[in-house]
This record gives sequence, C-alpha cells and structure tokens, in this order.
Amino acid sequence: MSTASARMPTLYIPHGAGPCFFMNWDPPTAWERTAAYLRGIPASLPAPPTAIVLVSAHWLAARPALTTSAQPGLLFDYYGFPPHTYELRYPAPGAPALAERAADLLAGAGFAPQRDARRGFDHGVFVPLKVAFPDAGVPVLQLSLLESLDAADHLRLGRALEPLRDEGVLIIGSGMSYHNMRGYGDPRSLPASEAFDRWLVETVSRPEVERNARLADWAQASAPAGRLAHPARAEEHLLPLHVAAGAAGASPGRRDFSDRVMEVAISAFRFG
Repeated sequence: MSTASARMPTLYIPHGAGPCFFMNWDPPTAWERTAAYLRGIPASLPAPPTAIVLVSAHWLAARPALTTSAQPGLLFDYYGFPPHTYELRYPAPGAPALAERAADLLAGAGFAPQRDARRGFDHGVFVPLKVAFPDAGVPVLQLSLLESLDAADHLRLGRALEPLRDEGVLIIGSGMSYHNMRGYGDPRSLPASEAFDRWLVETVSRPEVERNARLADWAQASAPAGRLAHPARAEEHLLPLHVAAGAAGASPGRRDFSDRVMEVAISAFRFG
C-alpha cells in the first residue's frame, strides 16, 4: 500500500475524437496540445501508479460493471477511420484483484456491481492511455457508467472508490467537457462551450459539498449552456468528471489543461 504522501490525485481527461492522436489532421496541430497534456500525466503524479481505474464515456450498464480479464482485448468502437487505426495495440494487463477490491467498495456503498470477464478496453480507455502510458505496463481496470445517467449517483460511485487513492491507484474519468456532435466544427459553438467551461472551472474549485451539489445539478439553470455542451441523454462524456470528483473527497479541484479544438473549448480537471 502506498504511503499517504503518495496519495494519487483523480483526473478527468479529454480522450479526443476516435483515434485522433494516431491520425493526420488538417490542421496537423489540431490535437497536438491535448496529446502533449496526456503525455505529461505520468510526470505530474506523486509516484508511479500501482494501477489505473478508468471510467470511460463509452460503457454504460444498468449496474456498475468492472472488467475482470487478466488480459483484456480492445474494442474498436469507432467508425469510418483509416484502416491503420484498427490495428492499434495496447496490451496493458487487466487487474482482476483490483476489480474485486473495487466491487467490495461499491457494494459497501449500496451498489450491486457486476463483473465482466469478456469485455475489452474501448477507445475511451486505450486511445488516451496509449498516449499517456505508452509502454502499457500499468494494470488497468475499466469501470462502466450507469445507464441512468444520474449525476448524483455518479458522484456516489466515485466516492465509494476514494480509498483506492491511498493504495497507489490512479482514478481517471475519460470523456470530453464539450460533446455536442452537431456543434463540433461550427464557430458558433465557441461561446456556449466557453460559457460551460467557465462554469466547470468555477465549480470544481469550490469546497467539496458545494462542488458536488453544483455538479449534481449541472443540467439545470445553474450551468449556463450545459445542455448545449451536452444534449439531453447524451451526457455520458461529462459524467466521468462526476466520478473523478466523487473520488476526490475533500481534495481541491482545478483545471489542469484547456484548449480550443474543432471550434470549441475543451478542458481537463485534476483533484488533489
């Protein structure tokens, strides 16, 4: 078990568009700054992580689900990209023992976790981790979101996992702080994305109780342009932030990275 001084932060990261970090774009610098941010994550940590728990926007289940394979494969759950992007590899080991530990924590918080020995890592997992941890040496456990898309429940989900931070486990929420598919590439989307981004920056910097209350209520009038950034029933790219915030406990939050990509503002956040 790690010492208290090596307690891991929690992160909410942008995983980009499909396999974007492994493609040529016009302009070629479109995802360059995001990739640089991801590459810098290991050096920003207090110690090398013993394992990673990653909550991806691309797995929803009725009950929290955990990968239990010792060597998960990959799910190429993106469409219409160049052939070479379907040949990417990320042979990180799974974390079956950590899955059991996480399942116990979730059960103790009133959830009924389920185990999935067949599911591989989707692109919300392997694409950003291939950039951030390219040697694929850190065991990875993927955790699903909840089909309910209930914001408060995702905060509770994260809070249940907070003890893992003291065991050297890095908890990552992988999504996009803006994810209105009709808005990408449209300059008219920029003001709305920036307004919501400012609200997120202000929100994560608040003390835990106020921060979580605002996040639980994000879809209401308190979050300007929230539903422009994340249309109704499409907020799965935001909710990994709630898991990261829940797992943060009282740890302070801040924006860790920001950029303008495809005519919208995107950000990453760190707690602790």
